Amino acid sequence: MLLRVEDLAATFFLDEGELRAVDGVTFEIGEGETVALVGESGCGKTIVALSILDLVPSPGRIVGGRILFGGRDLHGLKPEELRRVRGGEIGMVFQEPGSALNPVFPVGRQIAEVLELHRGMTRRDAELEAVRALGGVGIPDPETRAKAYPFELSGGMRQRAVIAIATCTRPKLLIADEPTTALDVTVQADILDLLGDLRERYHMATLLITHDLGVVAETAERTLVMYTGKLFETGPTDRIFDEPLHPYTTGLLRAVPRLGSGRGVPLEGIPGAVPDLLRLPSGCTFHPRCELADEGCTDAFPPTREMGPGRECACYRATTT
Repeated sequence: MLLRVEDLAATFFLDEGELRAVDGVTFEIGEGETVALVGESGCGKTIVALSILDLVPSPGRIVGGRILFGGRDLHGLKPEELRRVRGGEIGMVFQEPGSALNPVFPVGRQIAEVLELHRGMTRRDAELEAVRALGGVGIPDPETRAKAYPFELSGGMRQRAVIAIATCTRPKLLIADEPTTALDVTVQADILDLLGDLRERYHMATLLITHDLGVVAETAERTLVMYTGKLFETGPTDRIFDEPLHPYTTGLLRAVPRLGSGRGVPLEGIPGAVPDLLRLPSGCTFHPRCELADEGCTDAFPPTREMGPGRECACYRATTT
């Protein structure tokens, strides 16, 4: 097993109280495997990713659990050891390529710095490899683009440059946090194809964080469904899409637009909204929005139960299929 996250908890200590952004999350990713982490905005997906890299922003911090990567507890490493893993063995594509790139350095120099740090290259060799890396992610005329500043590139090219930075060290694990956000549809498809090509080329495992279930259906072998900082359902992607066990998963799938549904047919959104994490409802945190909830759902959060081969679900009303 390449990555194992055990009972991860991350809390933000605010003036208003303690906000538990991640609460008891456990999952694994095998070598070369693609796992999707899905859920509505604000459910804690990005904080899971940042926790793996020990990049949770202040006033947040990891308060429990372990993150094992290649058998090593990442949070037991010394800072210099963790820096070698972060960016070397684990790459990350952040949500906003504009903010992920340094605006005052050419993109080629930013790639070269990573290569100098993690692969020990000389400046000259790193700059030549940076050009090859830009070409490898489909940027035309990479010699010229390597000298360009981020503002001189289109949104799609900036995202490709971020992907080049994340993958130029041939990481064992790539974390892609909403990699197609703010890109038009045709560019989104190109970026997803590129990520798929890189996964095969380097045999990288991938943690794909997204709210786009269409992307998940095409790319992920397993899916983790997250809500209010907890995992509600996990399992093989095809099984989750064909027979969702948790009412929240069912609601997410119903909200996906489908071709052929006819004009004027409204989407079936989930009633209500994600609750304030400082004021979570008692019991199952989804019960105020759940059409199947009864009084028992308000007593305590349901335990996670095994519901079939490779499937787990935290719901009192879920039944095995």
